[in-house]
Amino acid sequence: MTDRPDDAHTRPDGMDDATVEALGSLSEALEVMEHARGLLYGFHRLTGKADFTLGEAAGKLRDAGHAELADRIERELVGRNVIEGRWTFQIVEDFDDGYYALFRELEREARERLAGGRRHLYEAELKEQRRTHGEPGHEARPASAS
Repeated sequence: MTDRPDDAHTRPDGMDDATVEALGSLSEALEVMEHARGLLYGFHRLTGKADFTLGEAAGKLRDAGHAELADRIERELVGRNVIEGRWTFQIVEDFDDGYYALFRELEREARERLAGGRRHLYEAELKEQRRTHGEPGHEARPASAS
């Protein structure tokens, strides 16, 4: 095995630094969007959990003799849309099928068109610059990838 990145992480012949850097920024933007998507799914899950816990709280209020307040919570808040006409699953679906799908499509198209589909070229080159060649734990790739 040579101590160099695999072909999937080596820039194609003729690719200039500006293109590698631009694709690196595009990859970074996608990573930020993936994080945002995770937070959106977290919001979706937490909102659902809060709604079920709210229903339990209303039941406990009723059991404690506060039926009027429990009724109002159940009627006005339990199961309520988080934005007009939508629960969070609908927000997640719209996001995934619209903005997120287009974001991923265009990032993939740029990689395919400019780098033969190769991912993380900018980061792979940073790794080559920053690692200590020949030092344990600084290998270019796993030994199993030889």
